[in-house]
Amino acid sequence: MAAFARRPLPLLLLCVGAFALILACAYARAWRPARALFPVQGIDVSHHQGRIDWGRVRRAGVDFAYIKATEGGDQRDPRFADNWRGARAAGLRAGAYHFFTLCRPGAEQAANFAAVVPATPDALPPVIDVELGGNCAARPTRTAVLAELTATLHGIERHSGKPAILYVTQEFDTVYGISTALPRRLWLRSLFVPPRYGARDWTIWQASNIRHVDGISGWVDWNVIRR
Repeated sequence: MAAFARRPLPLLLLCVGAFALILACAYARAWRPARALFPVQGIDVSHHQGRIDWGRVRRAGVDFAYIKATEGGDQRDPRFADNWRGARAAGLRAGAYHFFTLCRPGAEQAANFAAVVPATPDALPPVIDVELGGNCAARPTRTAVLAELTATLHGIERHSGKPAILYVTQEFDTVYGISTALPRRLWLRSLFVPPRYGARDWTIWQASNIRHVDGISGWVDWNVIRR
């Protein structure tokens, strides 16, 4: 009987643990950095978020949106035009970003971006996303990467008329030293705690990649801008 009486305890602990995990997940999906510290907060999106109800997104407290436009020398996000129009119509500040690939010349990548993104004076500065995750298998030398990334930067900046921002992951910066070599504002990724890498202070911090926002199905990246 004593042995039988002890059996429910592991089940109870399992249930309590599962409930705690559910609560933690719900908290993480709703978490964002304090508005008192970071008044300007927003999202970055691509076709992976599907169709977005931008009016609901704006009412949910989103101030700005960075929208994927292009990748490499010829890939174009199929939802860029709809997202660009929708975000601006809803009253959000909007900017476009390009995913830099290690497998294509920088001039081609800049031309791809310029062919897709309007040179809109009130748009946020363009962003070049440099990370190893999702990139091609090639790993060129640092000299080669800096040369092609510089060509991409200059071409996109000529098109937009604004200095670009570099979104740099810690892994990429460790391998290629991008933040040290290129004097541009930085957008750094560090989930739930402020970034501690990069050659200078960040301008944008990607604080979460699992935030729930009304008007978007599934998870979305959440970011803050340093003032």
